[in-house]
Amino acid sequence: MDWVLLVLVIFVTVPLVVLASELFLSLIAKNRPSARLVAHRTSCAILVPAHNEEAGITKTIKSIQDQMRPGDRLVIVADNCADRTAEKARTTGCEVLERFDDINRGKGFALDFGMKHLLTAPPEIVVVIDADCGLHPGSLDVIVYQAERTNRPVQAVYLLNARPNASAKEQISNFAMLVKNRVRPYGLHQIGVPCLLTGTGMAFPWPMFRDAEHGTGNIVEDMKLGVDLALVGTPPLFEPDALVTSDPAPTSLATIKQRTRWEHGHVKTLTTQAPRLLLTGLKKFRASLVLLALDLAVPPVSLLLTTWAFMLVVCAAWWQLEGGWRILPIILTSAFGLNLVALAMVWLKFGRNTVKLITLAKIPWYIVSKIPIYLKLVVSPQKKWVRTDR
Repeated sequence: MDWVLLVLVIFVTVPLVVLASELFLSLIAKNRPSARLVAHRTSCAILVPAHNEEAGITKTIKSIQDQMRPGDRLVIVADNCADRTAEKARTTGCEVLERFDDINRGKGFALDFGMKHLLTAPPEIVVVIDADCGLHPGSLDVIVYQAERTNRPVQAVYLLNARPNASAKEQISNFAMLVKNRVRPYGLHQIGVPCLLTGTGMAFPWPMFRDAEHGTGNIVEDMKLGVDLALVGTPPLFEPDALVTSDPAPTSLATIKQRTRWEHGHVKTLTTQAPRLLLTGLKKFRASLVLLALDLAVPPVSLLLTTWAFMLVVCAAWWQLEGGWRILPIILTSAFGLNLVALAMVWLKFGRNTVKLITLAKIPWYIVSKIPIYLKLVVSPQKKWVRTDR
């Protein structure tokens, strides 16, 4: 039994150590010139897949058009829309495509449709922005320039906007996204490790975008695409000077739907793609793939901490009742303590404007509230893309 528990403890501890390492690395401040001041860049095509986004599509388009240069194209793909998304988009003067397909539904199919439209006049760089996102000033120049310069996909920082008087749960959720999409990739960026794609604020050299597999129903198609690109030698590059944001889901039910899609998709991708990255990295002696595999192997933090707490109780009980190895609960406690210190330092540097100090004490209740999502993962995992209510 001790050996079985040791193996399980290793499976829990390794992601905890990886997470803590990424957090500590993010605290290393390197003097680097800002990439925001881009004098010259190539032209690009911006694809915006949109499904029933009439409420916010005009605002998104304006945030993009304000940064476009001569030769740039903005293409809205109104995908299976039952509202006035296409009509509102046309009033802004951009290109608008409409697609209707009751069988092949989801963002990946919309991107594939947009890609085929671009085949007649291919751009140098393709940028993907979700229809519910705002592109912050200077960000378009940065990601297009970096994609052109490195001939690699580029990922901007993607965060949620903070609402006035946000609830404790929303503050913690926003902080969790800050850690996932800003802090951890920034930590890996310090040592030259690529990142995963987060679905919006992405720039691709045209050949990579054209040849990628878009037409799938994968509920986190962006994460899978990032893995595929890394495996063929063009891993995504994190760009901390570019930012896209979107508003949080408006209701608790919408938030649960959104988180269920994200976290079920994350776990599915973790179990299927992390081994691919790890084995390829070891076989080809590519350390960046091994490190990216370890990053992907970190499950959603709430799930990781829930598993950690369960294992700690089991190991402590086994030690007390059956005389098992005392080292096991010590290992688990040490790994947790390491993350606690790292998280506190990350909050001081990055998170004070996102979540109040007193609110951090409610993190255990936030984790407990997500247990139904993880139970559903076991009983009835989400497999199809479902739009988040706006």
